[in-house]
Amino acid sequence: MALMSVAEALSLVAGPVEPLAEEWVPVAAAAGRVLARDLLANRSQPPADMSAMDGYAVRAADIVETPSRLRVIGESAAGRPFAGAVGPGECTRIFTGAVLPEGTDTVVIQENTARDGDLMTTTAPTAALRNVRKAGCDFAKGAPGLSAGHRITARDMMLAAAMDHAEIPVARRPRVALVQTGDELVMPGRGTGADSEIVVSNSFGLAALARAAGAEVMDLGVVRDDLAAIRAAIRQAMDGGVDILVSSGGASVGDHDLMAPALKAEQVELEVHKIALRPGKPLMFGRRGALRVLGLPGNPVSSHVCGMLFLAPLIRALQGETAPTYRTVPARLGCDMPANDWRMDFMRATLSDDGAGGLLATPLPVQDSSLLSVLAAADALLVRDADAPAASAGTPCQVILFQD
Repeated sequence: MALMSVAEALSLVAGPVEPLAEEWVPVAAAAGRVLARDLLANRSQPPADMSAMDGYAVRAADIVETPSRLRVIGESAAGRPFAGAVGPGECTRIFTGAVLPEGTDTVVIQENTARDGDLMTTTAPTAALRNVRKAGCDFAKGAPGLSAGHRITARDMMLAAAMDHAEIPVARRPRVALVQTGDELVMPGRGTGADSEIVVSNSFGLAALARAAGAEVMDLGVVRDDLAAIRAAIRQAMDGGVDILVSSGGASVGDHDLMAPALKAEQVELEVHKIALRPGKPLMFGRRGALRVLGLPGNPVSSHVCGMLFLAPLIRALQGETAPTYRTVPARLGCDMPANDWRMDFMRATLSDDGAGGLLATPLPVQDSSLLSVLAAADALLVRDADAPAASAGTPCQVILFQD
């Protein structure tokens, strides 16, 4: 039977998804959260015509000729506007960020003036409406500032605050539970040193990926290769209000690969099992009610690559992010590549400058899915489509950048 393509599997895992419920958070705590609805400005910015420079607020009609002499009748400073109106032949001293007094429409910078008591003389011409920030030139009250599905950056926090929002509506963070299966697994620093032991590593990378995508993470630890124990871990996730259960290990079809039987025994309907992917062919995905289960391979590189391709997009989709799937950037091959087979390949690669402002992507020489040292040395995943023909160095390609 033909294996499912990466694109089809991704459409099932992170395709159209109903976002989680919204909650309100202080704007100061909104970094990295995803907006649950459009955010409109509660006020205009600036709220009135304001000076962009230190100088004198004047009527443009009074300074058509240079020099022009005007009487200074007051002062307007930021937060302390001039209370009256400016008539013909009059002006006010004004400072950056101050509201233009009624009757004025232009600011003459102080460098182009001379002052003698209450008289100001212009020493250089100033065009009408110069050095003024018009009301609403940044944004107007009621205008959309940020769109639903947008992940909040530091710059967005500034905009939301300037739009006069103390709190903003965001999607609830998905709750992710991690479990690793395997009789051979021991936690770092807790093994006996026996050759049969393998130190746990997958959960650390997966937890970091999940948190970076916006999730809250709970680690259920290591579960032995026992059907009852694995079923108990699945039930623990269900009872704990978890949105996504992520397993690592036991996803293949060997005698000790018990994740699929355990999921089926707990009425988890598998929609994905085995895809045309390297590394990560045994990946599983299923649902039971609101719980989504992602079964990743035990090999550490396969686990991490599948976490990037499927777990992070699923977490982003549950928050309503508008473009949840992985993103590629263009590069050029740094070496000749042979033809690819029927599996889509995500090769660990280093990046270098191509001398023309672009990137050269060179696969590391060994691509075994158990080699963490190779994964750590890589800068990106080089994407090769299924059945891609042989390609020579310099050929355009696509890469997924590691963001950590």
